[in-house]
Amino acid sequence: MTSVTGGKPGSNPTRDLVRVAFGPSVVALTVIAAVTLLQLLIANSDMTGASGAIASMWLGVHQVPISIGGRDLGALPLLPVLLMVAGTARATAQATARGASWFVIRWIVASAVGGPLLIAAVSLAVIHDAASVITELQTPDALSAFAHVFLVHAIGAALGVGTRVGRRALVEARLPDWLADSVRAAITGMLALLGLAGAVTVLSLVWHWGTMHELYAITDSLFGQLSLTLLALLYVPNVLVGATAMAVGSSAHIGPALFSAFTVLGGDIPALPILAAAPAPPLGPAWVALLIIGAASGVAVGQQCARRPLPLLPALAKVAVAAFIAAVSMALLALAGGGRLGNFGDVGVDQLTYGPAVFGWFASIGALTVVMIGGVRADAVVGAQRVLPPAPERPVEPEDVPEPGSASIADIDPEDLVVVGEPFEADELFDADFEPGFQPDEVNDGGELNWTPEPKPPRTFRSHAPTQPPGPLEDPEDLMFTDDDGYDR
Repeated sequence: MTSVTGGKPGSNPTRDLVRVAFGPSVVALTVIAAVTLLQLLIANSDMTGASGAIASMWLGVHQVPISIGGRDLGALPLLPVLLMVAGTARATAQATARGASWFVIRWIVASAVGGPLLIAAVSLAVIHDAASVITELQTPDALSAFAHVFLVHAIGAALGVGTRVGRRALVEARLPDWLADSVRAAITGMLALLGLAGAVTVLSLVWHWGTMHELYAITDSLFGQLSLTLLALLYVPNVLVGATAMAVGSSAHIGPALFSAFTVLGGDIPALPILAAAPAPPLGPAWVALLIIGAASGVAVGQQCARRPLPLLPALAKVAVAAFIAAVSMALLALAGGGRLGNFGDVGVDQLTYGPAVFGWFASIGALTVVMIGGVRADAVVGAQRVLPPAPERPVEPEDVPEPGSASIADIDPEDLVVVGEPFEADELFDADFEPGFQPDEVNDGGELNWTPEPKPPRTFRSHAPTQPPGPLEDPEDLMFTDDDGYDR
């Protein structure tokens, strides 16, 4: 039996919906519980308030601000929430068949969002109960918590469903088919921007190796250094987003400290080893070369948009839509990775310039790349099918066309029928390997050859191919005949 959701033989639709609703959240809860209990065990602490800590960390995975001891922790790591979005998208895509009805798809999306909202309600109740025992733990705002959880899983469900029925939705909505190419180009541009920024971050860490070693020296225990390493890995996407802000001409800030490709203002920063990659004042002119990253990412967008040539206006529209999608996505990513970081102040990027800068690089350099590498064609047809123009026919001259009834056999020159080639002798026609069906007898006085037909055994013809192959004593050549065999037609 085939499931109406995943399309897998023998699968249960109800079980698929339950997996979509609670699978990623339960996996996250399991990992969080294991890490929390391990931390408490190593610190020789009792398990009082362990449930509240686990619930707070699960909400923190969804970027819900956490308040401990009156200090707000809003600048949470981006790696856990990205993994949550990826897990939701994967579970949703596995449960969605390409030919599923929109009724089934609505149920899948509702399950992907409803299950985490139920877990969020339980987590808020657990935190509220634990706050009565641990006074430093405060219950987050319920409306903000539900909004964050809903947004994270809605994005994951949209990505998962879009990979299955995205093109079908464009066709049914009567939208241009190049919108799918714009989404692909936007994803390519963002990956190129983050990847190149990551390469520069690694080089900067190597350059500031001494600073990173000093940050690790704040703790002497091996467990403390491992905890710092794990925390630094969780904040890698946050640092990459800050590096991309510098690469497109915007700026990133950690409290009063400001970092851009043109200037750096010093200030206190957290003792996180990965933050050693931040440039220190005074800023040298080499950091201005970061702007090459924005231009290179724009080239990647243009290359993706030029894979299917279009007329000028649709081609430019494709690039503009791709740049807009990338700018909005990067702005949302920067907004999720920023926030209040205790006594250090606000952490994030300059939102007023970050999104417009990404759009400007991707749109301008992408459009220039599309025009230069042949992504604009005047004869291109917008649509799934493209009909090539017919080849021009050679004009026929009037003297080439004979008048009806004017030509006869007498007008044909016999020399026009002679095949020009190498001269040969008559004896060359009859070599040792050639056995014709007629043998030459003699040459008469007029120079003509007298032919005597060689008798051939009678043959039978079949109206269809033989059902059995020839026996070992039969010659396959006897089963063949040519036009020269002398049979009357």
